[in-house]
Amino acid sequence: MKISRLLPVVMAASLVSAPAAAADPVLLHAAGSLRLAFTDMSKAFGAATGLSVQAKYGASGLLKDEIMAGAKAEVFASANMEHPQALSAAGRSGPVTAFARNRLCALVRPGLSVGPSDLLATMLNPNVKLGTSTPRHDPSGDYAWDLFRKAEAIKTGAFATLNQKALQLTGAPDSPPAPAGKNIYGALIAAGKADIFLTYCTNASVAKKENPGQQIVALPNELAVGAEYGLTVMAGASPNARRLADFILSPAGQRILAAHGFAAPKLPD
Repeated sequence: MKISRLLPVVMAASLVSAPAAAADPVLLHAAGSLRLAFTDMSKAFGAATGLSVQAKYGASGLLKDEIMAGAKAEVFASANMEHPQALSAAGRSGPVTAFARNRLCALVRPGLSVGPSDLLATMLNPNVKLGTSTPRHDPSGDYAWDLFRKAEAIKTGAFATLNQKALQLTGAPDSPPAPAGKNIYGALIAAGKADIFLTYCTNASVAKKENPGQQIVALPNELAVGAEYGLTVMAGASPNARRLADFILSPAGQRILAAHGFAAPKLPD
């Protein structure tokens, strides 16, 4: 009888003395172009909050499709606004906020002489292999096709030529992965798969660091294409997911993005 009276007290004491369970990691789905910046972001967020982040990186369109199909995610950081807005419109997430900007650049193989003024003519050259990502699956591909439409306004027939010759080398479900620890765009150029690759300027910068002979050519104003990145928190996500989103939008998070070459629209002047 005495034992039965003591049992609830012992059980209560054991619950008080047991260490608190660690919070589950925040589940982040993010555009592949954010991998380096968000690796630093996750470390800084962890240092500030004691929370961890479990990230999956890839083409934003593919990630959006996974989430629509039921994949568990809490925060979605896309390389465009369209994909997170589709989730929001379907009631799968909350509002969408622009949190970073990027630009399209041309990554060029060593030895190919090209600059902004003759970039279009070089891309139209039938002997020049032009690499892009895959439209609809990856916003980088969509932005490349925006460039093709701008090219048509400069030279009649340019869109048809570029549309036909563009090699969609990344961003599709069956695209080969990057070599371990390597930038996929620099690796494709180095392997001779493309002479010019249209990719984000942030990606081109990383590729050039790994492959110093490769060139980065800025798009001329008449072909320039910008990229706006959208952030949304999934419906039913944990409160810690909102904390991560707030951190990305905070001055500390925006400074990390700026350090990696992104324009940071939420960074105070």
